[in-house]
Amino acid sequence: MTTQHTSNDDGREQVADIIKKTRIAMLTYHDREGRLVSCPMATQDVEFDGRVLFLSERDSDKVADISADPQVNVAYVGDSEWVSLSGRAHVENDVEKIRELWSAVAEGYMEGGPEDPNNVLIVVDGDTAEYWNSPGGKIGQMVNLVRTAVTKKPAGGENEVVDL
Repeated sequence: MTTQHTSNDDGREQVADIIKKTRIAMLTYHDREGRLVSCPMATQDVEFDGRVLFLSERDSDKVADISADPQVNVAYVGDSEWVSLSGRAHVENDVEKIRELWSAVAEGYMEGGPEDPNNVLIVVDGDTAEYWNSPGGKIGQMVNLVRTAVTKKPAGGENEVVDL
């Protein structure tokens, strides 16, 4: 499997498709002491256009840390595909968008509803996204893993870095 660098629409579509299917991501950022921290987040807007949205609380450590150092990574892991989205995050208090994205799941994790000024959006504007696709699902991955171990040559699949 070789990594190619591209900015084509096919690469963007692959990234969007994986994000749409996966939905739950690991958001990685630096805390105030410079350590990497990761936490699971539910992607709120799956019509991927180079940015992803998450609901969060303004008074959380995560929001404070991202406000101090906006460089983040968002990782998505599917059954046989992965995306690593690198970019910059910022916080928005867009009540209309929060209202649009609010759900029973958000209600279970956050207090006060979409109008609560403590509820905000974390917006990640992607610079690049790297994706990997392995054919054949989990069984195909196992076969490819064994083949790679025996032949010392990586098996098929797709891997590209997409400029956003």
